[in-house]
Order: sequence, then structure tokens, then C-alpha cells
Amino acid sequence: MDKDTTSPLDAVMRSVVERVREMADTNTIVGTPIHTPDGVTLIPISRLSFGFGSGGGSYGKNTKDGFGGAGAASVRIDPVAFLTVRDGITRVLPVAPAPMNTVERIVDMAPDLVDRVENYFDRRKEKNPPDGVS
Repeated sequence: MDKDTTSPLDAVMRSVVERVREMADTNTIVGTPIHTPDGVTLIPISRLSFGFGSGGGSYGKNTKDGFGGAGAASVRIDPVAFLTVRDGITRVLPVAPAPMNTVERIVDMAPDLVDRVENYFDRRKEKNPPDGVS
């Protein structure tokens, strides 16, 4: 294969990466400023996460006609904050935090769960004291 020729898999990968580039430009992260009538400028700030993958293979003796391939991309945009500019003063206004994921909920609930388990065993001890203890 010479330098000017690309494989079908290369073409799939290039197509997927190009689509991700189109979706993830700098205007996606730092949005277009919004000017309000009272002189405030709002600039949206977002977090961008993306992933992509592709794969393929050649099948049969004739590799030009026997190629099968696919590609996929995903982009997630989460608003993080707004920069506000008024009278030359810039402030950051955070957007409310997203709901916690499962691991964060478990970590947050752990102290309460430990207290409940301890209380349960303390109540059982009070109801059924060990032999020889009155």
C-alpha cells in the first residue's frame, strides 16, 4: 500500500473523528456571549465529554469488495457556569450541580447506614442481654 492510499478502516476513522471535531469546537465549551438590555454580558461555560470508536475488517479474497466497517461517536455537553460581566467586573455563576451518581450517593449515605446498623445491634443487645448479665 503506498502513502497516498488509505484503507477503508482509515476512511471510517477519519469520518468519525471529523464528526467529533464538528460537534466539539471552542464555541461549544465557551459559548457565544449574550448581551442583556441592562448591560450585563453572560458567557455560558460547558463541560464537554466525547467518545468514539470504529472497527472493521476485510473478508474474502478480494479485500476491496469484502470490507465491513462501522464507526460511532457520542458527545455530551453539561452546562457548568456562566461568566457575568457588568461594569467591567466579571463573576462566575455556577450552574446547580448535576444529580449525584450511584457511587457518590453510597459514599454520602455510608455514615447514616453505619449509625442505623449500630442502633439495630444495640437494640438487640438491650432486648436479649448475654447470659449472666441482668
